[in-house]
Amino acid sequence: MRLWGKFFGVGIGFMFGKFAGALLGLVIGHWWDTRGGKLKAIRRRGTNRQAVFFNSTFAVMGHVAKASGRVTEDDIRLASLVMDQMRLTGDARRDAQQAFRDGKAADFDLKGCLRAFRLLTLGRPELLQMFLEIQIQTALADGELQPKEQKILQVIATELGFKASQLNELLSRWQAEFRFRQSGGTQVQPIEQAYKVLGIAASAADQDVKRAYRKLMNEHHPDKLVAKGLPPEMMELAKQTAQDVQRAYDRIKAERGMR
Repeated sequence: MRLWGKFFGVGIGFMFGKFAGALLGLVIGHWWDTRGGKLKAIRRRGTNRQAVFFNSTFAVMGHVAKASGRVTEDDIRLASLVMDQMRLTGDARRDAQQAFRDGKAADFDLKGCLRAFRLLTLGRPELLQMFLEIQIQTALADGELQPKEQKILQVIATELGFKASQLNELLSRWQAEFRFRQSGGTQVQPIEQAYKVLGIAASAADQDVKRAYRKLMNEHHPDKLVAKGLPPEMMELAKQTAQDVQRAYDRIKAERGMR
């Protein structure tokens, strides 16, 4: 009998909301023991928080990929790229692929998965944002954001505690980063894209540019994210984003002659 999720859920829920929180934790824990139990335990080492992040990431990726009606070659390529970046091989890679397939199933409980994920990661904003950004990248894998994909992203954002305005800001930044990444961050890329990667206007003062850069680098600092529960294998994803931010910042500095 699977009871671990219930015990963990009650304990975490009680810490945050006493008796009412414990009841909520029990509900989420029950989901994890039953519905969540369909997802294979990809990580056999590390903390439970890392395992939940790992499993949920690939399952929800599969669900987002299916949103456009069918899983395209771009979707599969992105999932494979993520696995490559994480250096997944053998059983770990096969389990990740299975979680991706589980997420594509018609009966996949998206909201239940997200609520369990949010609770078991203790609602850490950096982890929640990283998770949401990975799903945004999945939706943008083919360079376009389909209405159904955006609708699912809205559900994900809401369940993770993000406002619509925050999702729109992330979408705008990631669409710019998608184009910026394709160009390799070269001087050929319009400077406007570099500003969008940092989430600021071209009219921003130098100090605001520096502030936006530092904020994004802090949010995507690999070591800090791992310390807060990001699976070590996903450190490469955080590094890639940090590199994109660095290139955009360097592009803007060169254009402005900033030191």
